Amino acid sequence: MADIDIRAVHKSYGKSKTLHGVDLSFASGEFVVILGPSGCGKSTLLRMIAGLEEITAGEIAINSRVVNKLEPRQRGCAMVFQNYALYPHMTVAGNIGYALKVAGVSRAEREKRIEETAKIVGLSDYLTRRPAALSGGQRQRVAMARAIIREPKVFLFDEPLSNLDAKLRVTMRAEIRKLHQRLSATSIFVTHDQVEAMTLADKLVVMNKGRVEQVGQPLDIYHRPASVFVASFIGSPAMNLFETRVEAGTAMVRFGNAQLPIDDALAAQLRGKNVTVGIRPEQCVVVQAGTGVSAKVDFIEELGSGRVVHAEIDGQPFAAIIGEQMTVRPGDRISLELPLSQLHVFDRDSGRRIDVGPVTGAKENPAGIPALATVA
Repeated sequence: MADIDIRAVHKSYGKSKTLHGVDLSFASGEFVVILGPSGCGKSTLLRMIAGLEEITAGEIAINSRVVNKLEPRQRGCAMVFQNYALYPHMTVAGNIGYALKVAGVSRAEREKRIEETAKIVGLSDYLTRRPAALSGGQRQRVAMARAIIREPKVFLFDEPLSNLDAKLRVTMRAEIRKLHQRLSATSIFVTHDQVEAMTLADKLVVMNKGRVEQVGQPLDIYHRPASVFVASFIGSPAMNLFETRVEAGTAMVRFGNAQLPIDDALAAQLRGKNVTVGIRPEQCVVVQAGTGVSAKVDFIEELGSGRVVHAEIDGQPFAAIIGEQMTVRPGDRISLELPLSQLHVFDRDSGRRIDVGPVTGAKENPAGIPALATVA
């Protein structure tokens, strides 16, 4: 196991800058997921840890040892790639044990470790097969076994599940998590899939345009996104976001045909300023007509366990999750309550979160949730 420290790391390709001063620390034994859209620099950062990309500026240290000048084989890392990169002419056993063969390990010792490693990933019955005779999931296990047999300090996963179908991705997520619990090695997993990130991570790093947007535990990031980008990227369906102003002379923000009360102290700080307000679709509540924000239903996604209603509020797209027992059709008008305790407020210029205090002077409903103030 190993601690990893990334200090003010930059990466440039000529005049094009990919990473802009990344600072991160990972504890020994952590399972870290780096999440972000394509082109955000997450795979570049992973390859720099592995030694496959040069560092333009800054330092990367593994177990307090700066590794900037070390060759990949000297860093104690093993990497699992998106494409399995298996040797097609070799058997599973040959692929798994190839690194040991190159290192000059004796045949008897090599065969022993191949058998032990194959057992860990459930490939004991497939050692004589070649990659062409394996499923996608089995090939990915071979790639992981090839990394495990080296007994690395650090496992690096570069979007290893992207080529698998949806059902197999779920299975392999569970396999990777079990493997981490068994080996307890420091693991860094790169993905653009937020479901993978939320289900796998001990620590989640959200990146955007070569910068770190937020670091924390998955649920903390979900419930308290630090920026508009994080709020929109984490969650499915995405958080509803609308731009508005804090009304002068009031503690209100306007949304569609309604006004939402906010904390008096926050309103005094932001009065007359532009803000972005967000709420997650699963936090919206359908209420009796005339008591909430009026919305027109555009279409409905059936999920089995629930339904996503895609609606429009004064031209603004809006999504809400409702139970399957509720009858709603395209073209219907529904009323939505937006619980004030679930609102997120962001500075429109910087995109950063503004913490909202308790709502003061708001009417309470029987459930204890501040009620929505509807404009007459």
